[in-house]
Amino acid sequence: MSVEFAGIRMQNPVVSASGTFGYAKEFEPYLDLNRLGAVVVKTITRVPRPGNPAPRIVETPAGMLNAIGLQNVGIDAFIREKLPFLRTLTPPLIVNVAGESVEDFRELTGRIGGQEGVAGIELNVSCPNVAGGLDFSTDPRLTHQVVRAAREATPLPIIPKLSPNVTDIRTIARAAEDAGADGLSLINTLVGMAIDIRTRRPKIANVTGGLSGPAIRPVAVRMVWQVAQAVRLPILGMGGIATAEDAVEFLLAGATAVAVGTASFIDPTSVVQVIDGLRDYCAANGIAEVRELVGAARIPGRPIACQRSGE
Repeated sequence: MSVEFAGIRMQNPVVSASGTFGYAKEFEPYLDLNRLGAVVVKTITRVPRPGNPAPRIVETPAGMLNAIGLQNVGIDAFIREKLPFLRTLTPPLIVNVAGESVEDFRELTGRIGGQEGVAGIELNVSCPNVAGGLDFSTDPRLTHQVVRAAREATPLPIIPKLSPNVTDIRTIARAAEDAGADGLSLINTLVGMAIDIRTRRPKIANVTGGLSGPAIRPVAVRMVWQVAQAVRLPILGMGGIATAEDAVEFLLAGATAVAVGTASFIDPTSVVQVIDGLRDYCAANGIAEVRELVGAARIPGRPIACQRSGE
């Protein structure tokens, strides 16, 4: 079950998705955190953020809209209050950071990269729920600048999280690769909206929010497959994964590892259920190593996708 993703060795390819798992300790009563392939915590910013006004979550068919607005304790409190517990866990820790400028990303990456116990840094360049949050992931020039700044600030693996809200995600992926990224996370949420037909007002105070859950999985699988053909970086695939079968689909499309997100709101043990189910799938189908699944989709009229074990 072990894989190597962006130079990070994982005991299995299933991780928590940033923004859905808090700082991990919140899930400690429900599952053994040490079973995860890696722990990815919610986004950290330079200063604390209260987030957007409520209501900021609404259920939708096969998913949900959220506009949390990157609520978090800020980097100082994260290092002081959250990191000590995270260091006690066995899985590698990937810290997600977001900035309002290229220099913000440089500073955050440098500070987090200097902390003991951090294995990698995920760059949130694609949050749709804050002003300017999508700018860095919809313009390849800005993507390149942010990734290059992060690359210069730390030797740790850099993993930009890409947005599906673009014309061609492959262009953004290539910009991140050219700038020195070690891996890619995709996809973040799709911009959506819900209106209360009784009040005739948006159901979310922010008006729009990020759509996640099973409704977006086909879009995510398609984008993972496209990016896997366009770059040589390993991919952390996400977007509506709730079962082992979902995870296998992403692996076949070209992801080296997968992240479970919205499913954790329905059942906080979802991530370990995916791990167990993936192990059982491999055993039942005579798959000696889960890495054999990576990029193994057979597309009619096309060559079999390149194997992308990350090694």
